[in-house]
Amino acid sequence: MNAATADYALVGHPTGKHGPRKGNPPIDMLVLHYTGLPTLTDSLEALADGPKEVSSHYLIDIDGTIYHLVPEDRRAWHAGLSYWRGERDINSRSIGIELQHPDGNAGPYPEAQIASLIPLCQAILKRHPISPRNVVGHSDIAPDRKEDPGTYFPWKRLAEAGIGIWPEPSDGMDETIRVSKVLHAIGYDPDADEVMAAFQRRFMPEHLNSDDIALIGRLASAFLARANEFS
Repeated sequence: MNAATADYALVGHPTGKHGPRKGNPPIDMLVLHYTGLPTLTDSLEALADGPKEVSSHYLIDIDGTIYHLVPEDRRAWHAGLSYWRGERDINSRSIGIELQHPDGNAGPYPEAQIASLIPLCQAILKRHPISPRNVVGHSDIAPDRKEDPGTYFPWKRLAEAGIGIWPEPSDGMDETIRVSKVLHAIGYDPDADEVMAAFQRRFMPEHLNSDDIALIGRLASAFLARANEFS
């Protein structure tokens, strides 16, 4: 990609913390994270400059500056132990974007940051065969370990920009179908305990602790219906 011709600018901050994509799978997932660290300096140390075995392809600061850390054809180390739609080596088939934010469950993301994230995601989706159903948060692929990008992340706004899916509740669902079965069909790990919480955190954050199984089921069914429109 030529950053000069893109709708956004990149600041090169290369790291050696990456490797080959194992088995050469298609790059068919986009995973969004928050850093969980207080400052950009801390995040660059963790993701690029320090010894910790964690990295991402991109890091977006609160002012919208995009740091390019790992080439897209390389395997960054951002997903960890994870699962989505039967796949467990998510790092080998994904692009990882970290957003500088100490806790996306505690407060909103700055406008400048999201304004940079959207065109970056749009460009990535043009370069790779990533279905809308495979645009996920870290908490989707590792629900028992992670909560990012958190309840304040603007998933609906991204979907309106063509990035991912935002479901509207369906009129109903077959009551004989368990909600857990629908969530697993979406792609969540059938062996994870916090799948429903991860789904609520993403699609109904205002009802994070709700036990309204009917509403969760309608949203999950609506997501799956939309997802099945894509590959």
